[in-house]
Amino acid sequence: MTISNNPTLRRALQCIILAAAVFTFSGASDPAPRFNQLGHQLMCICGCGQILLECNHVGCPVQQAFVQKYGPTVLAAPMTSGFDRTAWIMPFVALLAGIFVVVYIVRAWKNRPAPALADGISVSRNRDLDEFRAQARKETDL
Repeated sequence: MTISNNPTLRRALQCIILAAAVFTFSGASDPAPRFNQLGHQLMCICGCGQILLECNHVGCPVQQAFVQKYGPTVLAAPMTSGFDRTAWIMPFVALLAGIFVVVYIVRAWKNRPAPALADGISVSRNRDLDEFRAQARKETDL
């Protein structure tokens, strides 16, 4: 009797394989609990005497040591001094410039002159045209 001939044995083998896979990969889902557990077991090495996850790292020499060793690309956010300050300022400058460009374009569209016909006669908006428009809307309503 082989496994392929016995559906019950095949089903049991599939369940065993599935259970083994679930058991194997159950701890690989979220690293946050492990991170919190380790972070609360380690002391900060900046000399503040606090637990690593509770240290505010203000003036922490560890951060400067990483910057000196690996360069400024190791930081999650740019510094607030020197040329890096432009990384904080430029998004706001670009936003304001975009707003001014949009306002300028909208005002230019709003203040453009009325279209003229080929003979040089400009299209006027008067009561006669409004009456014809109203009559056309009334006649085309279903």
